[in-house]
Amino acid sequence: MAVTDTIADFLTRIRNAQQAGHRVVDIPASKVKKTMTELLYKNGYILKYTFVDTENKQGDIKIALKYDPISRIPAIRELVRVSRPGRRIYKKADELPRIINGLGIALVSTSKGIMTDKDARSSNIGGEVLCYVL
Repeated sequence: MAVTDTIADFLTRIRNAQQAGHRVVDIPASKVKKTMTELLYKNGYILKYTFVDTENKQGDIKIALKYDPISRIPAIRELVRVSRPGRRIYKKADELPRIINGLGIALVSTSKGIMTDKDARSSNIGGEVLCYVL
């Protein structure tokens, strides 16, 4: 089955795995998804990740999801897809949203690559707002 919105598929796979209580989720890889995974790791939303090369071209990403050790609440409370194929959302650097006053992040696709809203704001670069991570 062909997927038209790969970023929404990436977010949905993570969301579904967390709701089911899975520890690891496998996602078909792409450059955009790899960058998004690295940003989620750097910001403490996932435990760890590995890029697995398989016989198909793209390979896979294995993501170990992060949960609170006592309450088993996921580190990612909400994943929201903002810009979609049918409606792209672009923002200037000073218009980039602050997610829960800095407690969450927005992933932004800029001319310098995919980065968080904080990095884009400090670099004074705007771009397409891909998703919010709370």
